[in-house]
This record gives sequence, structure tokens and C-alpha cells, in this order.
Amino acid sequence: MPCDFLALAQPGVQKLSPYVPGKPVDELARELNLDPAGIVKLASNENPLGPSPKALDAIRAELAELTRYPDGNGFVLKQRLAERYAVGVDQVTLGNGSNDILELVARAYLAPGLNAVFSAHAFAVYPIATQAVGAQGRAVPAKSWGHDLEAMLAAIDADTRVVFIANPNNPTGTWFDADALGAFLTRVPPHVLVVLDEAYIEYAEGNALPDGLAFLADHPNLLVSRTFSKAYGLAALRVGYAISSPVIADVLNRVRQPFNVNSLALVAACAALDDADYLSASRRLNDAGMRQLEEGFRQLGLSWIPSKGNFIAVDFARDAAPINQALLREGVIVRPVAGYGMPTFLRVSIGTEPENARFLEVLRKVLVP
Repeated sequence: MPCDFLALAQPGVQKLSPYVPGKPVDELARELNLDPAGIVKLASNENPLGPSPKALDAIRAELAELTRYPDGNGFVLKQRLAERYAVGVDQVTLGNGSNDILELVARAYLAPGLNAVFSAHAFAVYPIATQAVGAQGRAVPAKSWGHDLEAMLAAIDADTRVVFIANPNNPTGTWFDADALGAFLTRVPPHVLVVLDEAYIEYAEGNALPDGLAFLADHPNLLVSRTFSKAYGLAALRVGYAISSPVIADVLNRVRQPFNVNSLALVAACAALDDADYLSASRRLNDAGMRQLEEGFRQLGLSWIPSKGNFIAVDFARDAAPINQALLREGVIVRPVAGYGMPTFLRVSIGTEPENARFLEVLRKVLVP
């Protein structure tokens, strides 16, 4: 009789459902017999500009070295990040995307009998990483779709080891200001590691969002997580990083897998980091696209959650699943977020002007047949 390997898995793993990413273009094309070239994907918060030309040049120059293992320490990229943000190299941890950073935190600091606190309607990896190591996840009800930092503080107890907060938050796009972040950090007990997920921070101009790195010196229990997947346009290469105290970075590096960031990702990230023109163009495109979608929603009589990311959650005030299916049949992919406790919403990534226009045209067709 075959063995039940699900029953043999860790209890927390048994109860998990696999993370469901945005539907790939090729998958939709196969399912509905559509031309891939005519499909618009606005589901995964990807940068519609494509990668930085400097990153592409760096990748081409590195191709001849594919037989070699990457630098397992990521020395050059860590040095560049340390210089950019005026921190020590020993404060930087590299990850296979920022998801990897979240997993490293869970493996290093969580275990059965301990718990992690996070907000409702927050990134799905927080509960997944927590539950996978047997720890308890405490999802705190949101306030106006965003983090209720006061309630999150109240949820912390002696067994809490990690608090995950995101600014801006995915999938809601909500955010908190520097005063709120500072007040929160001041009141978090010193035994609790605060993971500040800033995956979308580069889309903010000026002081629109607080810079988590500015709080590191006063809060040794803070870790700031960022990624090259969004504003820097390198989602396929999976490269992220954390900046924290040297002690926390040392702990994470003890559980980090060797060679977790590949050679192409390392050189591309270094090149993208230096391409200020590309980053500025990404911001401009995102700002214009956000205005375009908001105006389109306004004309359709729809409400939405104001967002500081490169996406926007639009509310249909009814089950959004049939609307999502109708969009798919027309070759437009957006992200359903019922799994985040938002069944009446769809999350829409900001695309190029023609992509946004196509989405709005199809949405109008679906809603006003």
C-alpha cells in the first residue's frame, strides 16, 4: 500500500495551499486558444518597460561564464548596495528574490510554539513562511484595507518573534507615514524582529513614503527587505536583499543556501542599480498609468484603493470572479484577490499606456455589454 507522504509532512505544511502566482501568458493562450501576442498581462506587478539596457549588456557580457558557479557571497553587489545606502557590507543579505529573505527570516527565527504577526490582506508569503516552519501566524484585521499598527502591537506577546509589515502593502497599495512607522518601532519589544517589506519603495518620489533604512540605527531589531523585481525590472532573475544589523545578517547567512543568487542576476542588479534614467522612466510611466487607470475607473463608476505601488485594487462591489473570467476570455490577465480576503476586488498592475487602454476597453465591454 502506498505511503501517505502528505501525512508524513510537517503539520504546518500539511495545511498549506501552494502559492498561486499570476497566470502566465502562455498558459492562458493554451487554455483558450488565444494568440499570445494579443494577450495583455497586468497580473504580477511587473515593470512594463522591460529590463534596463545596462542590465541586458551586463548579462550578455557574463554569458561566457555560465559554466562557473556564481560568487556565493555576492561580494560586488553587496558592496554596491552598502555604498549606495551608507551601511556596512556585513549588514547586507542577498536573496533569491525578496521572498527568499522572508523564508530565511522564518527559518532562522520561527519554530513551533512561537508566532509571527502580520496584517490581513498582506502578502501571502508571510503566512506561508510562518506556517511552513510550524509557527503560528497571527493575522491582525486591517484598518481601511491597510495595516492597523496599533492592533498589531497589541497582538505581540512573549512568544512573538517576527512582525511582518509592508510599505506600501501588496495587494492593497496602502501605506503609512514616517511618524507612524517611528512610533510603531519605538513600541515593539526588543525580542521581536520587525521585517519591513519595501518591495515597491522605489516607486515613491521624495518623501511620499518613509525610508525604512533611516530607522536602522535606532532600531537594532529592524530588517528592511527590498527587491530588484519591480521598479528595476528584473523579476525573472530573482534577486532581492535585506539590510539589517550585522548580527541579524550573520544569522540569516547561516541558513542562506550557497549560490542562492545566480551570476546573471548579480551582474544585472549591479548594472540596474546604476541606471538612474531607467528608474526615473519607470516612475514616470507608473505615475501616468496610475492616473490613466484611476480616470478609467472613475468613468465606469468604480471605486478603488489609493495605491503607492505599481498596481491598484479596484472594487466591483460584487463577486469579482465572473468579471475576471470574462477578462481572461478577452485576453486580459489581472489578479483576483479573493484569497486575500478581498472577493469583490481585482488587482491590476500598471502597464504601458496601450496596455492600460486595452484593459479599460475590455473592462467597459465586460461591465457594459
